[in-house]
Amino acid sequence: MKPVRAIREATGAGTRTNAGVRLKQSSEQEWEGGILMINYVYHNPGKIIFGKDCELEIGKEIAGYAKRVLIVLGGPFIKENGLYDRVASSLSENGITYFDLENIVPNPRLKQVIEGIELCREHDIGFVLAIGGGSAIDTAKSIAAGVKCDGDIWEYFGTFTRFITGALPCGVLLTLPATGSESSNCAVLTNEETGLKRSLFSDCIIPRFAMLNPEMSYSLPPYQTACGTVDILAHLMEAYFTNTPNVDLTDRLLEAAMKTVIHYGPLALEYPDHYDIRAELYQAANITNNGMLMAGRLGDWGSHNIEHEISGIYDIAHGAGLAIVFPAWMKYVWNRDPDRFVQFAQRVFDVEYAAAEKEWTIKRGIQKLEEFYREMKLPVRLSEAGIGDENLRIMAEKAMIGTTAVGMAFPLQEEDIYQILKLAL
Repeated sequence: MKPVRAIREATGAGTRTNAGVRLKQSSEQEWEGGILMINYVYHNPGKIIFGKDCELEIGKEIAGYAKRVLIVLGGPFIKENGLYDRVASSLSENGITYFDLENIVPNPRLKQVIEGIELCREHDIGFVLAIGGGSAIDTAKSIAAGVKCDGDIWEYFGTFTRFITGALPCGVLLTLPATGSESSNCAVLTNEETGLKRSLFSDCIIPRFAMLNPEMSYSLPPYQTACGTVDILAHLMEAYFTNTPNVDLTDRLLEAAMKTVIHYGPLALEYPDHYDIRAELYQAANITNNGMLMAGRLGDWGSHNIEHEISGIYDIAHGAGLAIVFPAWMKYVWNRDPDRFVQFAQRVFDVEYAAAEKEWTIKRGIQKLEEFYREMKLPVRLSEAGIGDENLRIMAEKAMIGTTAVGMAFPLQEEDIYQILKLAL
């Protein structure tokens, strides 16, 4: 029997550890069919509540955990469109006292997390509820961890020397499908004093429940919808670009999810209050980070780490930054595994393949990705976002702080990151 990769090559067809998945070290033991898939244990205790008016039951969900809640609010529209009042009414009906932490900014800040931790300790709060998108969720998860951690919460970000072992329970009412943070074991924060943007990982911070009502995203500005859509796609791509062999099932699942996002993203801009269109994006966002699509494979996540340095300095929306970084990253690393990039072009963007034109196929796939980003009305170059070359070297240097390489499938060093940023100009 030929290994899967050998079959792939013979036919010319190309072929962050997320929530719930713990990759287990396995030997490079080969069998008749090739190298073994990575061993894994899948566990995600998060409850997903999907559908219209689900937010009306939020009080009942929280009542089993605590009677004092901190609400982390992602933006003023949550109060303006009546959502906050519906949530408040549900909490009051269930005898729950609530306190607010408002106006969480994109690329959430350590300062707001510290403020939330102090509120929880001052008022003996037992549950943290995020209403918003990824920024509100990551803030809430960080607060939940910070209340229970020993010392400065920032010491747990971007390091594998200190680990969160406990957290307050938290929940999510999602208004912006994007990061998939409502189902993940990860939170990302920016330290405004150092300009560093780093991640925290712990199963303790996986939300106990996430309520997904597509109607909650109707009033989003087009730019936020676009950035969220691109963020969904980027998470899928980070998982897709792997050097793990024999992962055809999750390849196909990821391809289906990517094609869904590419189809429905532009439609969401055209028909912002269409329930079924929004529902597809909500579901796509959720599965990107719940761990299942990463089971048995090692994703890359280098593009995310590079983007964190851009948004850490320039405060650009994360999705917009990813639209700039990902094509440049692909142009730089594709020759490390051409078959993987051919497969992406073929299966995701339906690029015709000719064995004698492998490089053309790859570059056409990258071009189609850039065309999608432009269709979403997002920049694909740093210059289009008003960013010049003045901090390229600084960003490359900062990306290497606390690590020996950026990216897991295609490891990068400082010079590699610098060259990718130059390609992104």
